[in-house]
Amino acid sequence: MLLFHLLKGLVEAVSGQSRESLADKRIEEESSEEEEEDEEDNQEPEVDVNQLTGRKKKLFELRLKMNEARKFNQTDVGSEKKKMEAPTEPKGISKQKWVEARQKKIGKILDANGLDMSKAYMLDTQETAETKYKKWEKEPTPSGWDVFNQKTLYNAYKKRTKNIQVDIEEYNRMRAADPEFYREASSLQYGKAPKISKDKIDKMAKELHDREEKRQEFSRRRKFREEKDIDSINDRNEHFNKKIERAFGKYTLEIKNNLERGTALPD
Repeated sequence: MLLFHLLKGLVEAVSGQSRESLADKRIEEESSEEEEEDEEDNQEPEVDVNQLTGRKKKLFELRLKMNEARKFNQTDVGSEKKKMEAPTEPKGISKQKWVEARQKKIGKILDANGLDMSKAYMLDTQETAETKYKKWEKEPTPSGWDVFNQKTLYNAYKKRTKNIQVDIEEYNRMRAADPEFYREASSLQYGKAPKISKDKIDKMAKELHDREEKRQEFSRRRKFREEKDIDSINDRNEHFNKKIERAFGKYTLEIKNNLERGTALPD
């Protein structure tokens, strides 16, 4: 009984595939017949346009335009059908190919200019750089080791220089007076600097003093442990040593123990 059902299923599958193949062939034959009919319709009899006058000439021109439009429509339908039938790639794969192609293109440009991939930002235009900076400003406040990355340091520099007032007239006057205002590597005036007025020095000292006061406002006292070894000279150095300990403490523990025992010293 089981064998009978298996044979019946195979016969139905084969008959279904044969019916599908016959239907596909019939559709292809019909489409080819329609294309042949369209080609026959598009083939206009040879007519001397100069002999036509009035309404006949106008109808003949309209007939030519209709045939031309039909050809364009058939071409567009064929191209659209090819797009629909083309195998679609997953979104991630296509994006990965785009990124790889872009990296290759950037790499060729950098090689032509004698640069490596780490200098790819030099190819950015002003608009692209401004867009990147705006994205950076939207990111959350950095924390942990992100405080010491290049972006955060640059933002801190902008914040410090925001309130600095620049005297453009004095700057242009000093630049015109000194031909080596911006010195090159071959300059012989190494170690020389223009004379700075006392008010500029006072402004710099005031900025440093204000920055120190601002830092003191955000500091908070930590619990002091008397039994802990003293390995710092001030609060800032103690805070830095804690960060180093968190990052590299497990790697330097054995070295520190050897130094304390004296076993790491030569005989």
